[in-house]
Amino acid sequence: MKINKGVFFVLLGAGCFGFTPVFAKLGFGHGYSLGQINLVQMVISFLLLWLISFIKGVGAKGLTKKNILPIMITGCFIGLTSIFYYGAMQYLPASLAIILMFQFVWIGIMFEWVFNKIKPAPITLLAIVLILIGVFFASNILTGDMQGLPIKGFVMGILSAFTYAAFIFFSGKVAVEVHPLTRTSLMVTGSTILVFLIFMKDIPAVFPLEGNLMTSAAGVSLFGAVLPPLFYAVGAPLISGGLANILTSVELPVAILSASIILAETVTTLQWIGIVLILIAIVLNEIGPNIIRMRKRSKRTILHQHNKN
Repeated sequence: MKINKGVFFVLLGAGCFGFTPVFAKLGFGHGYSLGQINLVQMVISFLLLWLISFIKGVGAKGLTKKNILPIMITGCFIGLTSIFYYGAMQYLPASLAIILMFQFVWIGIMFEWVFNKIKPAPITLLAIVLILIGVFFASNILTGDMQGLPIKGFVMGILSAFTYAAFIFFSGKVAVEVHPLTRTSLMVTGSTILVFLIFMKDIPAVFPLEGNLMTSAAGVSLFGAVLPPLFYAVGAPLISGGLANILTSVELPVAILSASIILAETVTTLQWIGIVLILIAIVLNEIGPNIIRMRKRSKRTILHQHNKN
């Protein structure tokens, strides 16, 4: 029962994150700038998360003067991801921006190699190759639909992948003894400060706060910064890390489908083939090493029994 509950909440969190492009595109469609959307959504995220933390009474267990700043600095990667990810959507179709951001999978593997000296296994390298082939198909290079799209959008999309990979990498190492709600609230605090520093000139443009800006920013905030971390905090401890990573990949097809249905973006058969390849690569990367270990263990057991006989 615990596993079912964990799977449900992780899937719910991933599904929520998949809807953020809809609200970002909605905001841009109303003529709001990247700065306006980011400023409002960060304030909403900040207020909601601290309010939830206060109501839940999670306290400051494990929190010290030494780890507050590292938590907030780690949270800055959330702000940077938000800026680059939604910035890419200003210039590219949401479906393409999503695919570029999803390159955080293989970038995270590279981070592990560079910083932790954990060399990727052959099956992991195969997964990376599959991801890159998937991107080739999913980006519509073969149809020529990428021609004329601003290079700025592609750069921001790839940067969002690097910052998101950095957030995942460092958030798993910084003050893990602190309650997830407190950590998330502090991370969003650091992210909010960063966004205010970067978009300081856009602050006056937020006022008067219009309904359309509030709606799009609230949607981005709820589905991007508030609900997913809360659902992950509930579901992730109930299942294995590998299964959680596989389940979070549901974000990709949900985001593509929402862009296709709600934003009326065209997603070709080749693109779907690319998306499926990316998902297969993620699953392969997570379960492949376990399968190899199980086979080796099984072979050793058979050999041991054979020698006994």
